[in-house]
Amino acid sequence: MSVASAPTVASPRRTRGGGENKFKIFSGSANEALAKEICDFLQMPLSERQLTRFSDGENYIHIAENVRGADVFVVQPTCDPVDTHLMELLLMIDALKRASARRITAVIPYYGYARQDRKDKPRVPISSKLVADLLTTAGAHRALTLDLHAPQIQGFFNIPVDHLFASPVLVDHFKKLDLPDLTVVSPDAGGVERARFFAKKMDSALAIVDKRRIAMDETEVMHVIGEVSGRTAVILDDIIDTAGTLVKTTEALLRHGARRVLACATHAVLSGPALERIAHSRLEQVVVTNSIPPSRKLLAEPRLRVLSVAGLLATAIRNIHEESSVSRLFI
Repeated sequence: MSVASAPTVASPRRTRGGGENKFKIFSGSANEALAKEICDFLQMPLSERQLTRFSDGENYIHIAENVRGADVFVVQPTCDPVDTHLMELLLMIDALKRASARRITAVIPYYGYARQDRKDKPRVPISSKLVADLLTTAGAHRALTLDLHAPQIQGFFNIPVDHLFASPVLVDHFKKLDLPDLTVVSPDAGGVERARFFAKKMDSALAIVDKRRIAMDETEVMHVIGEVSGRTAVILDDIIDTAGTLVKTTEALLRHGARRVLACATHAVLSGPALERIAHSRLEQVVVTNSIPPSRKLLAEPRLRVLSVAGLLATAIRNIHEESSVSRLFI
């Protein structure tokens, strides 16, 4: 199954005093395919770096070209293995800072540790705040993110944050499907704003599933709030991790009379038994993006569809470099 591409965007303008070589995009090892696709949209090469490891597992980073005075973007989702990719990103930013890059933007399509955004019990860390501090200390001047688990994470940064949404890509896909009697479903109360925005764009009804978390990776569906009987339901979430919530929400919707159930999410974490659960579920289709690189098993599952966010990120990167508005990409 191939990854769907977004529309082509114009190449960046030349910068003063050094031509296009003052605008550079680097990639860590987490999702180099996405970084290359972004560069293809911008009609520019992916800049060279060397990533290796010492025998004890320590990362070794070498920036293989001149970045003095350059506007640099580092594309690196902090997905599995999260700690390795996060450390890689921090070291790349530090190397670029010490090489006198003029501005460094951390492009983080998937922000790891985002689910640890508050103290929900005594003696636990606020990990997403710590990660924001680490990125700033390493030398990032700004961050570009996609569908944060909690939008308030932007406030954890002391540098500018551009927070994009994958909804334009997802809405375009579902509009082409022309689904009748559509209801957009939020699988929890925390995702209501996201689902309401999506429902408005789709001109559809909205429903909410009230769930109770009984363990770290296990939830119990309680109630469905809204009209789903005899309708097509699209479950909208930011992350699909173990797919437990997704499958239980699907069953709850079908019990309440939904005729068809589809799902979409920005980040396909798909850990543990996720793919097996989806394969044995009654979901008609699950749509995700390539913010996290899709595995071969994911691509082999016929009900899973991967959409590309490269065009969206490329447009944001171009606008940030040219210091033009990015706000139109937020809607």
